[in-house]
Amino acid sequence: MSTKKAGIREISEQAGVAMSTVSHALNGTATISDQVRSRVLGVARDLGYLDRRQAKGAIATLGKVMIVVPEGALPDNDVNLVSWTILSALSRDCEARGLKLVPFSLHDDRPVAEVISAARSSGVDGIILLNDDRNDLLEAICATGIPAVLINGEDPNMHVDSVTPGNRFAAQKAVNWLISLGHRRIMHLTWPGRKTVRRRLDGFKDAMAEHDLPETAAVVVMAQGFEPHYGEAAVAEWLARTPDLAGISAIFSAADNLAFGAIKALKAAGIRVPEDISVMGFDGVALGELHVPALTTVSIPLEQFGREALSLLEQRALARGGRRASHRLELGCEIVERASVAAPKPR
Repeated sequence: MSTKKAGIREISEQAGVAMSTVSHALNGTATISDQVRSRVLGVARDLGYLDRRQAKGAIATLGKVMIVVPEGALPDNDVNLVSWTILSALSRDCEARGLKLVPFSLHDDRPVAEVISAARSSGVDGIILLNDDRNDLLEAICATGIPAVLINGEDPNMHVDSVTPGNRFAAQKAVNWLISLGHRRIMHLTWPGRKTVRRRLDGFKDAMAEHDLPETAAVVVMAQGFEPHYGEAAVAEWLARTPDLAGISAIFSAADNLAFGAIKALKAAGIRVPEDISVMGFDGVALGELHVPALTTVSIPLEQFGREALSLLEQRALARGGRRASHRLELGCEIVERASVAAPKPR
């Protein structure tokens, strides 16, 4: 004798709400109060309905999500286009799912405890961290039991789920491509950034070693920050010491912003791009296409970060504290060929 599986009607009866309310609560197709949605999901979970639907996806287990943004990540000019693109896409994804997005700006002088307090007082169902991968912050959020996802950062201890570009592999892919064009002595222009930035340096070194190029062929120039003027200053200082370029035929920058600054410094020194030296960026921000010359870059799928982060949050919420290993999702990146890179001229 088969047992009838519970459906919308049974959930409606036990939760004491209309069937249309159950549908809206499960699918996020209308605004439902936190109290009613929680009651509906609780009944659906108890009846085994969520487990059966999990594989099919599209269950609105989230109603309110906090986005924790570090100070300076919100753009007030054109140097924060990476964060701006990620946040804009996340906002659209939340709107499409009927989720309320609660912003929290994390200033350097605000203790980590304020994030936890704000999350609990707001009654959020999930937390998304943008760029900030400090261990103390990740550990504190993990301890709350609130589902959390880190965007564009790394958590070596695997406290929370994370979505990040495949930085190391993408950098290696980019430098392999430059080498395939004939470049043998390449500069990596970077800055002392977070773990994600250091992975791009690792990928640069991986590619050079893969082709058995000597360590002297891999030149690393460290800028003070990622903004264009830091890239300009670092390259200008290097040119003052190395006016003949010392055989460098290409610059691989750890960020598009640094590449913009590098090109400005090269132009000021009368060095043509790409005729005398090629320049390649990393990020794929919109300004690259409009730059003169148009910037060749590694394009990160920035608009997918929010969507993937929300999916991870939903899966974590469905698990309801059950055993589920932390997931680290790396997104593939593509090379966008434009005018700033060319094969090196014979010397």
